[in-house]
Amino acid sequence: MMDKPLRQIKDQTLNPIVKRMGHRLHPNLFTGVGTLLAVAAAVSAFSGAYVIGLIFWMLNRAMDGLDGAYARVWDKKSDLGGYLDTMSDFFTYAIIPFGFALHNPTTEGLILLAFLLGTFYVNAAAFMYLGAILDRQQSDKNGLTSLRMPRGLIEGGETIIFYCAFFIFNQYIDVLFVMLGLLVIATTLQHVVWSMKNL
Repeated sequence: MMDKPLRQIKDQTLNPIVKRMGHRLHPNLFTGVGTLLAVAAAVSAFSGAYVIGLIFWMLNRAMDGLDGAYARVWDKKSDLGGYLDTMSDFFTYAIIPFGFALHNPTTEGLILLAFLLGTFYVNAAAFMYLGAILDRQQSDKNGLTSLRMPRGLIEGGETIIFYCAFFIFNQYIDVLFVMLGLLVIATTLQHVVWSMKNL
């Protein structure tokens, strides 16, 4: 929901930074570092070091923005880079909730973790398949590949806010898991309704 305006702010902020870095790096380097930071954030959550975990999480998001910005500014975009970036995002969104749930594991907490990750799984399937269909339709129309997706209630910006809340308000982690899970379900239903109207 917030991704489109945030993307403009992100580009205005990151593009000057990546221009100063020069062209010798590879965008996948940022993706790899970001993935390691996600592991560090999850380990911090598991250890109860929530302030450090929040820092690692924000650094992970910075790397996630830098890889794409660097690829665009220095014309190093590739299908492999986009694929690795997406895989890193899904890994990140899965491993950090695990860290919280395993910090003080209870049956209820593990059930709520399964609920949250289940909503992610269904939403990812809907998102990926719909993206493939729209990509094919766009290619059929003009011979170009351009992935486009309908807007949704929960996108990248909202997810960043929720994961920050995981670290800041960790005493309410069960409630936050349920809230995010329900919003992801609503987003999935939005995409299903959109698909029924437009495909």
